[in-house]
Amino acid sequence: MAADLAMWADRYEVIVLEGCDGVGKTTYAVALATGYGFQRVHADRTPEGMDLFQRHQAILALAGRLVLDRSFISELVYGPLLHGRCRLTSSQTAELLGMVATRRGVLIHLTAKPEQIHTRLLARDGTAPTLDELRVLIARYFAVFSDLARYTEVLTVDNEQAA
Repeated sequence: MAADLAMWADRYEVIVLEGCDGVGKTTYAVALATGYGFQRVHADRTPEGMDLFQRHQAILALAGRLVLDRSFISELVYGPLLHGRCRLTSSQTAELLGMVATRRGVLIHLTAKPEQIHTRLLARDGTAPTLDELRVLIARYFAVFSDLARYTEVLTVDNEQAA
């Protein structure tokens, strides 16, 4: 992990960490914040009624080096799967991706085996999606990042280590 962090810190001003719960986003984000001076922003699900697009525009407009510990990309994955719809339009998504790119940013897709994610989540708080549910989430993340890679830089990291 250390080699990736040093390279990322050297190359990028904005690092967007994404992937399923339990894949290691916070571990990477904290390491980038404490070791490389990035401001860590953790984005929980934006409540209904709050403008998701404006919220993420404001986050991406923050000054300085940023590491996003979850972001608008989660809405592209979890929105349709869990809520039946995505609350961002394609033009809003494109604008947010443009903001990342303009700031010398990168999308980091963290992934791991479903069994590892399941074990990590159970150790964290005793609950976890089923392995089949995790496989669906992992597949959705791969599909979303495959699409996003047409518009901006995406790095995929198989996070086999303990998170």
